[in-house]
Amino acid sequence: MTESLDAARPEVAGDETELRSVDAQISMTLDAAVRPQPVRVAISEAQGLLCAEEVVAEHALPGFDQAAIDGYAVRSVDVRTAGQEPVQLPVVGEIAAGSRQPRRLQPGQAVRVDTGAPLPTLADAVVPLAYTDGHQARVTVHRSVPSAGYVRRAGEDVQIGDVAVRRGDTIGSAQVGLLAAVGRAKVLVYPRPRVSIVSVGDELVDIDRTPSVGQVYDVNSYALAAAARDAGAEVSRVGIVPSEPKRLREIVEGRLLMSEIVVVAGGAGGATGDEVHAALSDLGRIDMTRVAMHPGSVQGFGRLGPDSVPTFLIPGNPMSALVVFEVLVRPLIRAARGTRNPHRRIVGARLLSPITSTEGRRGFLRGQLLRDEANGEYLVQPLGQSGAHLLASLAEANCLINVPEELTDVPAGEQVQVTFLAQRA
Repeated sequence: MTESLDAARPEVAGDETELRSVDAQISMTLDAAVRPQPVRVAISEAQGLLCAEEVVAEHALPGFDQAAIDGYAVRSVDVRTAGQEPVQLPVVGEIAAGSRQPRRLQPGQAVRVDTGAPLPTLADAVVPLAYTDGHQARVTVHRSVPSAGYVRRAGEDVQIGDVAVRRGDTIGSAQVGLLAAVGRAKVLVYPRPRVSIVSVGDELVDIDRTPSVGQVYDVNSYALAAAARDAGAEVSRVGIVPSEPKRLREIVEGRLLMSEIVVVAGGAGGATGDEVHAALSDLGRIDMTRVAMHPGSVQGFGRLGPDSVPTFLIPGNPMSALVVFEVLVRPLIRAARGTRNPHRRIVGARLLSPITSTEGRRGFLRGQLLRDEANGEYLVQPLGQSGAHLLASLAEANCLINVPEELTDVPAGEQVQVTFLAQRA
């Protein structure tokens, strides 16, 4: 079962004689985001997921006053003059971490304690070992400590009723640790959206076969599956699907029943794109259009099947397919996960070499983002040509250079907007 983020189903007619803006296409696809219903999982399985509840602490953290360091539990008033001259106190016992034996401290006494050990009654401070001579029977204290010194008070970290993890927070290692610390074995989370990747093309062969003349390896199903995982999806790589209409329709229809998003690579443009569109059109309305972007202008998008699953028909060219995925599919995956901002970070950078772009289309050009160590300025080096087929340069890229539709030539030294593709940048 899924929870639609937008119950409306906009009917947008495709018109191949006009170019739709990139922003309009992004807006239309994000309106179709579907978030999986929350599920309760063990905290050991929650890492990387978004919390779907306000986790309220039912136990204080720490649950009792405890020593923050190895030393001696004392009354601070008994060692207040230790800074002027040493103070000697009898050591009347020892408390280890995890001890359940209650102890009571009398005035003028000390108890040896380990880090994490519960403090005896009346003790309000811990003298670190380094402030003493370390004797076990009668300790000499050389420095005073204030009340609450080197003590972790009950509820100092989290009090009963505090929100330990908020709804919408990404659960990382610290959140898992905090959930464990407040006694939560399970937590309600939004599961990863399920994404199915289908690759269509009679020229395709899988990588375990040797392509003959006219055949090429199926790059898209592997590359797009990796991109979907990077975006935070649970991915099913369906692989190569024949373009025969009945078989294609059966496979996609089956994927619609077990996915929040379906991506069909090779389903836009050319004769194959027409065949894919025709085969899937009775599953729901598919908007075939040309988007004012380069590469990857020709695209299709629809909400297919009984659950109105967002379905993308994208170019078969691997470079174009990855750029379309980055610009349109990735934000939808992030939105379906519940991420507050589904878009990657964009920064300004100075061009190190001139670039050219297609007139009337927003260019997404491959680049290597650098940092000037002298002044901290971002620099960007364009990679390869502007051609859509240069996959090798995308593998070297850590950013996409965004060129506005009205620009065709941008000289070196100009400021441009770039989208991060990798954290190493």
